[in-house]
Amino acid sequence: MIIFTIVNCIVFCLIAALHIYWAFGGKWGMANVIPKLEGKPLFQPGRISTLIVASGLLGFAAIHVRALGCFTIGSASIIGYILLIIVAIFSIRSIGDFNYIGLFKKKKSSSFAIWDTKLYVPLCILIAFNSFITYWFVLCN
Repeated sequence: MIIFTIVNCIVFCLIAALHIYWAFGGKWGMANVIPKLEGKPLFQPGRISTLIVASGLLGFAAIHVRALGCFTIGSASIIGYILLIIVAIFSIRSIGDFNYIGLFKKKKSSSFAIWDTKLYVPLCILIAFNSFITYWFVLCN
């Protein structure tokens, strides 16, 4: 369980750091992280929304650290339920919107779609799986 949990902590912290970088004007990696329609992004996240996502990711990392027993805020059952919410979020992201993102997307030829298939969806599946394993050990042991 420890390895699954640590992997998620590292992934969450790295992705949060990337969002913080983007929120403060960083451009690296931006070309392939937002789906586009006819060359125009489907949405343009602002600084605040990007920082909110980063905060959420850091919160998810903290939940995993708590699951390891590094601190004792919150009961195991509450942590378990939050882990299930994380599993649901990343499972739903893996499935996608059936149009632009996820396993069942229709638009598969864009740069984003290629990265989504090769990296983002497998990463979301890994996060969901690792979070479920963490949940299992938190609540069942």
